[in-house]
Amino acid sequence: MKARAYLLMLFVVAVWGSTFVLIKSALADASPAAFNLARMALAFLVLAVAYHRFWRGIRLWQVGAGALVGLCLATGYQFQTTGLARTTPSKSAFITGLVVVLVPLLSAFPGLRSPGAHAPRWNAVVGALLAFIGIVFLTAPGAAIDRGPASVAQSVASLLPDLQSINVGDMLTFGCAVGFAFHCIALSHVSPRIAFQPLALLQVGFCAVFMALSLPLIEHPHLAWTPRLIVALAIAAVLATAAAFSIQSWAQSVLPPTHMALLLTMEPVFAWITSFLIMGERLALRPACGALLILAGIALTELVPQPHVPTAHEA
Repeated sequence: MKARAYLLMLFVVAVWGSTFVLIKSALADASPAAFNLARMALAFLVLAVAYHRFWRGIRLWQVGAGALVGLCLATGYQFQTTGLARTTPSKSAFITGLVVVLVPLLSAFPGLRSPGAHAPRWNAVVGALLAFIGIVFLTAPGAAIDRGPASVAQSVASLLPDLQSINVGDMLTFGCAVGFAFHCIALSHVSPRIAFQPLALLQVGFCAVFMALSLPLIEHPHLAWTPRLIVALAIAAVLATAAAFSIQSWAQSVLPPTHMALLLTMEPVFAWITSFLIMGERLALRPACGALLILAGIALTELVPQPHVPTAHEA
């Protein structure tokens, strides 16, 4: 049973990682918010058919809980896809991975902690610091220096990031990590009281509703129904959303939380591998060091067991 759970979750993480490149390519044929709405609407239809027996058992208080979780989910996806249109797939994945660091930090606030959880420990703070330094190195290019023989001071300055050149897409993607962190926290309060089938229905359904409401406020939507867009929507909606949420919900009941969190840290690694193989994207020395610092911060946060472990999301 556990071996099957590990393999299925590794498959889910690989799908989530590869969808960064897939969606980046599809955004040439669709605006980000319009793509998100089409993805979530299709995923909801799949879940509505697959879990049709659970409609009658949904209670009014569960609808309110599902709306809250769906709002957080919609916020994360809107920031993520809008940011992905303006940055690279691997950078988007590494920044999104910060959700694993943000959740323990947000758990420092008593009102956000799940019942029975405790304040984060030292490793969460150190991990967050490493991840923050990593994100600066990953997203900001090096400071420019004058041509010619460089002094020691100039060489040191060249290693420092130019904070004024951080990409807007990178900043939007960080907003996605914050949104997904609140989604994880909301799930930690709701999931113990609601079966995963109705919870999946409610959160994906309300996510689509909130995306539809915010669509005219975010952009002028457009969709060009090309084969590339249709394939991307089908994979993102059916595999990366409907199937992935169901598999993750089941696997969380079988695997230890720390093992789940460590599996989720592989998502940006799969994203970079896919981006390298398909798009030829290479990380220079500075952003590569930043990516390693982010992974180190995530690993430090999760290798030392925490009282609260996030149930993360995907791309």
